[in-house]
Amino acid sequence: MLARQRQAAILRRVRSDGGVRVADLVTEFGVSDMTIRRDLEVLAERGLLAKVHGGATAVTNGSTDEPGFAAKSVRQRSEKSAIAAHAATLVRPGTAIALSAGTTTAELAARLATVPELTVVTNSIPVADIFYRAGRPDQTVVLTGGTRTPSDALVGPVAVAAIGTLHLDMLFLGVHGMSERAGYTTPNLMEADVNRALVEAAERLVVLADHTKWGTVGISSIVPLDRADVVITDDQLDETARAVLAEQVNELMVVTAQ
Repeated sequence: MLARQRQAAILRRVRSDGGVRVADLVTEFGVSDMTIRRDLEVLAERGLLAKVHGGATAVTNGSTDEPGFAAKSVRQRSEKSAIAAHAATLVRPGTAIALSAGTTTAELAARLATVPELTVVTNSIPVADIFYRAGRPDQTVVLTGGTRTPSDALVGPVAVAAIGTLHLDMLFLGVHGMSERAGYTTPNLMEADVNRALVEAAERLVVLADHTKWGTVGISSIVPLDRADVVITDDQLDETARAVLAEQVNELMVVTAQ
């Protein structure tokens, strides 16, 4: 078993049981105590669990907890990179697209900065900055305006009004969490309003969500699972979640992180 596969299995156990003991994991996976402790350290550094003496426990985040952009940008880097790379293949020159706020959409922006004649609408300050720094004169970038959130999204009535009259080919939506019951969610009530406006403005909805987003529920639902035309996720998403998404969305794309 590869280290990444073992770490994903450990994380699933933590989330289902609330905690794990190093000694139990050593027996289960047939590896050394040091290897398990290294796995737990990796997962803890990514903010996915909390290390305690002799094991680890689940991270208990509330439905309104909203990490900052910098904090989120160091999590699941390889997964986000693979998801963004695949999403970029869906974009054609000369189209009008929207990118919601988020670290995965920022990864996507970096890959779209050289695509000619794009029109990009976003409520993300980092996303707009990526296109601005690229300085491509044949691209049009529309930053919605609004009130800034901890994750560097612009939200509120100004942002919603700016989006309301637009007609876009495709929206790439980053989400805080997704579940069968709650759909795609965010921990910020006003950001949910903006994201729903983006969904309504776009002909096609593509959700970008790594495997850790499954089972995470923010305070506000954006849209149900079946509203997405495409969901792009990574290969650490468990089979049960894949089955649910495959039944609900038009197309589930699973990528392999390097």
